[in-house]
Amino acid sequence: MAGGPLQGNALVVAAAKASVSGEALPDLVDRAQTHLGARLPDYGRRYECVHEDESTAVFLTSEGHWAEIGEELSLTDREWKAIRRAHAEHLKRLGDDIDRRQEFETALEVREAVVIGK
Repeated sequence: MAGGPLQGNALVVAAAKASVSGEALPDLVDRAQTHLGARLPDYGRRYECVHEDESTAVFLTSEGHWAEIGEELSLTDREWKAIRRAHAEHLKRLGDDIDRRQEFETALEVREAVVIGK
């Protein structure tokens, strides 16, 4: 599934703001999801889970986390930054849905969002 668990609007906004094409971003997100999916239990132990439902878990990690993942996946700076932006946009939209947007935006000032599909 192109774009994995991320909301379509989050991908559209991230693609518009990133230096990565809207056609390439869903594939990059899927590549990251493959990498992250196997690590879901580890994320549950190491990071704060700010939202979980039957299909996704959303974590807040330390700054620089996406740079590390980008290095592990041999992504360019533009690619991992676009993925990071898509995950952040997903968290903001989720915040709108569950009336926690301000809390999530404040958290994103010092942390990074990671959305993992189940």
